[in-house]
Amino acid sequence: MNIQTPRKPLGPQPWEVVRTKLDQSLPFANMRGTPYYHDAVWEQFSEQEYARRYAALRDKMKEHKLDCVIAAGGPSHWSFGAGSLWLTGHVEWHALASYVLVPRDGEPTMIYSMGGTHAEAVRRHVAPAIKDVRHSRNGRYAEVMVERLQELKLERGRIGLMEIDPRHEDYMPVNQYNTLRAGLPDAELVFTKNFLHDLVVIHSAEELDCIRKAGVLCERAMEAMIARAKPGAKEYELRAAAGAAILDGGGDIDFLIIGSTPMDNPAMIFGNPRPSSRVLKKGDIINMELAAGYRGYTAQIGSPITLGEPTEMVRKFWNEITVPGYHKIVAEIAPGRPAEAMREASKFFRDNGVQSRPTQCHGIDLVTDNPHVAAEHVRGVQADMILKPGMVIMAEPNPITADGMFGIFLGHTFIVNETGHEIVDNFPLEIAVA
Repeated sequence: MNIQTPRKPLGPQPWEVVRTKLDQSLPFANMRGTPYYHDAVWEQFSEQEYARRYAALRDKMKEHKLDCVIAAGGPSHWSFGAGSLWLTGHVEWHALASYVLVPRDGEPTMIYSMGGTHAEAVRRHVAPAIKDVRHSRNGRYAEVMVERLQELKLERGRIGLMEIDPRHEDYMPVNQYNTLRAGLPDAELVFTKNFLHDLVVIHSAEELDCIRKAGVLCERAMEAMIARAKPGAKEYELRAAAGAAILDGGGDIDFLIIGSTPMDNPAMIFGNPRPSSRVLKKGDIINMELAAGYRGYTAQIGSPITLGEPTEMVRKFWNEITVPGYHKIVAEIAPGRPAEAMREASKFFRDNGVQSRPTQCHGIDLVTDNPHVAAEHVRGVQADMILKPGMVIMAEPNPITADGMFGIFLGHTFIVNETGHEIVDNFPLEIAVA
């Protein structure tokens, strides 16, 4: 029996050393400076943009008297890369999270899940943002953090831990925290809150360009679904069509929520978070909410598709309820307007004898975030309560009939600008007939 035991860390292995040892795990995992991926091409943010981000984060560190922060981000919707993406451009997909250690003074370090060729590709990808990329040694992230903090002479420092998932307030796993705590007994570990949202809620020009491109990908995904929506197709095939359109445009899939129901006997108010094998039939209506990402920034969209002409009930609900209510909410997306005004506008639905899903609008920093405007309340920090240029709002009312059996989701993504708002897609405001 070949029993594996933990191995001592091996330092970076230069190409001339490792090129003849590629079948040996330690040299392979620690390779550096190889010719691999030298001609790969990635779009990245400018060095000036990254300098702005690191300066903004360090200003916040100074405000909170932190010597270092450890930013994290994973592949879940609520994270979508989070702090590690914002600081490097990397969207983690292998692991629960990757990490970026940012000292107030000194070079930052990225701790990526994999070594070897995976890490070499990531080093080239993130080069405009960060130079020091170390691998996790098969998940021992915190050991690498301890070593780096010792290099920086911060064994007694005040270390801030940013969330992996800000929405659900999830931080690094307990095993990583315990290793960090044990390795730095004299350090002060501080759980920060909302650092990333504070730094991203007002977007830069380069970030807004990515949101516009994500909006184009949303539009293409809708068009692909319409083309695929024929009697005999399955819901998951619509998901495949939408996803392919997003990937074909160089984007990433955040989520694809798609469901269908007969218009003459409906039993659906919102798309299916798990598109099923249900076979589409003439007379169906398709509800969806789609989110596409471009270099880590997302836009969302949703608009009904019918197989055949809409029934009289559907057409009337669209013309008299869905569209007018949507317009009332969108009219409040402008600089200086309170988020509460969007909630007040959503009373249109109850005033006209129908109901709705709770959510009417929400902000987008990287993904869905505050302000979160529901029918009953507005949630967010004080900075979210008044709309400002550079904020991004997803207007997504989902009116529902009084009996709770039928609803239409309608949503588009807006950038708040100096004079009002800009919609990031050109998908027509009408029922699409497949």
